[in-house]
Amino acid sequence: MRETRFWTWHLLAGIAILIFGGLHMIVMHLDGILGWFNPAGGSALDWANVVVRSQGFLFPVVYIILLGVTLFHGFYGLRNILLELGIGRCGRVTVNILLVGGGIVLFTIGAVAAIKAMGV
Repeated sequence: MRETRFWTWHLLAGIAILIFGGLHMIVMHLDGILGWFNPAGGSALDWANVVVRSQGFLFPVVYIILLGVTLFHGFYGLRNILLELGIGRCGRVTVNILLVGGGIVLFTIGAVAAIKAMGV
């Protein structure tokens, strides 16, 4: 039952990646067509536009959510691949600890960077 719940979260994370990754692609790579999120004009990567977007509430929150679901989706998929190798109980525990610990560290670094960019 527990693995079914994790697999469901894995699938939902994939859907969230499609949604939030799609939003990211629209904002960052269709700026010539849709310049809605470029208040300073020009490219989406111009520093003035980056500063305005990062000071709002929506963009950092979306990036933190995208970071979390991407890390979960990727690390859970990697965990399943590694566990299919037939490693023993000690190996499974080690893989779980390393992936959960690594995911927490990477999420913390990314979330702190997004929050610092907000100027909070």
